[in-house]
Amino acid sequence: PKPQNPSSEHIFQNYYSKFATYIYYNLIFEKITKMEEGQEILDKRYKIVKRLGNGAFGEIYKVEKKKTGDFLAAKVEKAVKNQKHIMLFWESKLIHKLRGKTAVPNLHFVGDEKTEDGKMYHVMVMDMLGKSLEDLFQECRRKFDLNTVLHIAVQMIQRIKVVHEERIIHRDIKPDNFLVGGTEQTKNTIYIIDFGLAKCYKSSDGEHIPFRDGKNLTGTARYASINTHIGYEQSRRDDLETIGHVLLYFLKGTLPW
Repeated sequence: PKPQNPSSEHIFQNYYSKFATYIYYNLIFEKITKMEEGQEILDKRYKIVKRLGNGAFGEIYKVEKKKTGDFLAAKVEKAVKNQKHIMLFWESKLIHKLRGKTAVPNLHFVGDEKTEDGKMYHVMVMDMLGKSLEDLFQECRRKFDLNTVLHIAVQMIQRIKVVHEERIIHRDIKPDNFLVGGTEQTKNTIYIIDFGLAKCYKSSDGEHIPFRDGKNLTGTARYASINTHIGYEQSRRDDLETIGHVLLYFLKGTLPW
């Protein structure tokens, strides 16, 4: 069907849904996944150093591998009884699929953790990368020059091209989800992370997902495509449009909405 301009009521409903999700994960989900600094996890092989932030589904911690002293990142999701679709395991599956094909973090462990008080968590341990593009943007007083934006654009498009070739759409393109490497050898490489909201847009038989409307906003409202705000099913075009919004944000320092 021909795209229509979104009504103010429709946009409000999408923003309301997004806001409700934000409240749930930040006021409730965060509390039940909180781990303490110095806490040992995964048969005491890793030690929590500090909390780094959160992803689409789960908290991110800096951890130390006790055997080697290496610092890694651990994404932790609270286990829910009788949960059919474990988002962290789905994300790890997509990262495994992309390994060796584009710049994604290496995975060191994916599994479950039961704490001493009986709580169950899903844990994914991966490489500790460097700063996000958002962090670097803030350090540069919220302005990248044209040359920098063009270099970033090339790598972002290269990353998403491979993701799309593997029948995956990311659905949460934003500066926080692109990080530079954490070593001297990888500091100029941009990695794509956080596949918690990603999905396959084609079946293994090559059949594209059907068009749908009335969908809730998935992703980050600031950078989301127009069709995503209208409520249309997302596809490859929406990832690309969102990259365009991110690049304008880097170039101008802000977006006009």
